[in-house]
Amino acid sequence: MTPRPAEESDVIVIGGGAAGLSLAHRLTENGAVTVTVVEPPDGPLRPPERTWCYWGAGVDGLEEAVSASWSVLRLHGADRRPVVVGPAPFTYRMVRSADFERLVHDRLARSDGGRLLRATVESVRGVPGDAEVRCTLPGGGSSTLRGRRVFDSRPLPVLPPARTRLLQHFRGWFVRTDTDRFDPSVADLMDFRVPQPAHGLAFGYVLPLAPDRALVEYTEFSGRALTTEAYESALGHYCRDVLGLGALSVERAEQGIIPMTDARFPRRAGPAHFRVGTAGGATRAATGYTFAAVQRQSRAIAAALRDGRTTVPAPHGRRASVMDAVLLRALDTGRIDGPRFFTNLFRRIPAERLLRFLDGATSLREEWGIGLRTPVLPMLRTAAELPFVPRRPQPFARTGDDHR
Repeated sequence: MTPRPAEESDVIVIGGGAAGLSLAHRLTENGAVTVTVVEPPDGPLRPPERTWCYWGAGVDGLEEAVSASWSVLRLHGADRRPVVVGPAPFTYRMVRSADFERLVHDRLARSDGGRLLRATVESVRGVPGDAEVRCTLPGGGSSTLRGRRVFDSRPLPVLPPARTRLLQHFRGWFVRTDTDRFDPSVADLMDFRVPQPAHGLAFGYVLPLAPDRALVEYTEFSGRALTTEAYESALGHYCRDVLGLGALSVERAEQGIIPMTDARFPRRAGPAHFRVGTAGGATRAATGYTFAAVQRQSRAIAAALRDGRTTVPAPHGRRASVMDAVLLRALDTGRIDGPRFFTNLFRRIPAERLLRFLDGATSLREEWGIGLRTPVLPMLRTAAELPFVPRRPQPFARTGDDHR
């Protein structure tokens, strides 16, 4: 078929996951630029429905897509003692991908400069002053897009070299119980009352949606993902023997893998071609949290384009990246006990400050105080050796979708 003439936009966003949708959402808020979002057509390249969670304060523009929120957070230590915190002014918020997609698609449809294209991106190449995106349409035809900036959220084919690599891998059940078993006001972020792997750590994760409904998840930080059967067994044990939920039905399941790595993710893939989301380094190396960083970077990119700046800001600051690299290696080497480490953080540090720290929004003074409440000697030993650890290629390529 004859290729169509190139269609022009100020910005082309590739991918309809959390990063691509978030950037399109922020770019259409002020209407300063024209935006084309390219999403895969229905089929194997289109991901299943996903759930994203983050902590937020006040109005953030995502209210229409937030399906649940929690004002109380709980962590169950390996000693089986709970830690309950109120992180005000933050609440922990859940966004379902289908709801977020509807919000952004509706905004694109109502925007004079917004457009959604269902197509498979085949290539991105630089042309004088712009970038050109070549796509295959669902019917087999081709389309060429041209934009001043291209923001690409597709997973990298190969992850960059790194000194340390763990995987955050998980499977979750949306369950309905025969009787009321949950407190809808309390979210369990980490429940360490599960068997711990020989390497890494494991925890349960419970987000109540109603007294008889919740997302219940089993998560590991370790070197290898499990089989679906192993996740199912772990979830069955957690629901039955730890939570004591009794009879239940599983209405839907979600599963994913998130890289936890100190790799350096280049944000620029060409003169006008930039990477965002996990592909652009938005995932926090030591926790796997991504969604909040994606929101922050999307707002920053939108502001930069509005003001005529060409730089794409980093999703995390330099200090946060260094601290993440130290913590990740300390976990990987076994110098610190993961369940004890995270439990003590929640017990010793005010929740609001800790959440800002995990989001990379604390001052140097606050970070120093938090550091003194961690295992100081193992962390210092790890920090001292880190510059001498070589970066090696990583075999893991495909990422999953982050709940956090």
